[in-house]
Formats: sequence, C-alpha cells, structure tokens
Amino acid sequence: MRFISTRMHGMVDYVMGLLLIVAPFLFGFATGGAAQWVPIILGVVMLAQALMTKYELGLVHLIPMPVHLTMDLLSGALLLVSPWLFGFADTVYLPHVILGLLEIGASLTTEKAPRGLRSTTL
Repeated sequence: MRFISTRMHGMVDYVMGLLLIVAPFLFGFATGGAAQWVPIILGVVMLAQALMTKYELGLVHLIPMPVHLTMDLLSGALLLVSPWLFGFADTVYLPHVILGLLEIGASLTTEKAPRGLRSTTL
C-alpha cells in the first residue's frame, strides 16, 4: 500500500541524504574505508537524485518518480547489506541496516506520481 505522498518523500529524501552524509561522524564510524564511504556516497547520490526527480521538491525534472523509487530500493538494499558485502560488519552495521531498511520502506510505500499535478508540468 502506497500512502506516502511524493511531497513527503521529497522532504525525507533531503533529510535522509544529509543524514547519510553525516552518519559516520554522528555515530562514530568515520574511520575511513567502506563503512564510512558507502553512506556518504549514497547520501550524495540521494541528494542529487532528489534535485533531479519529477516531483514537487525536485529542481530539474529529469528522473521519473517510478525510476527514483527503484533507485531508492536498490540503494537501500546496498546500504542494508554493505556491512557484510564490504566486510565491516564486525566493526559497525546497525546504522547501515536501519537506514537501509528505512530507505527500502519509503521506496515501497511512496505513491508513484505527485498528487494533483499534471504530469506534463513535472
């Protein structure tokens, strides 16, 4: 069931993108390597994607919302498995797992088109 509006998803995108970038410093795993760089890179990609998505909070409307949601699903899955995929689960894994699950959840519960806006304007 898709109950998150695209406007709300956009707000979450910007907050989550920033959170991913600062998470290694905020949660104390900014020691270099994949544990630090996976969330930072995914955060930068998330912010860039948000800016380019065809929704209320996008600035350059290039990425259709269904493509955006698929990219969110894939990046959430990567974030979720990254501690084991890149071999740092013995050091830190919980922030990656929690944020990855949140991103997957948001991608699966967000509406696929903005409410009340013509598709030609976005």
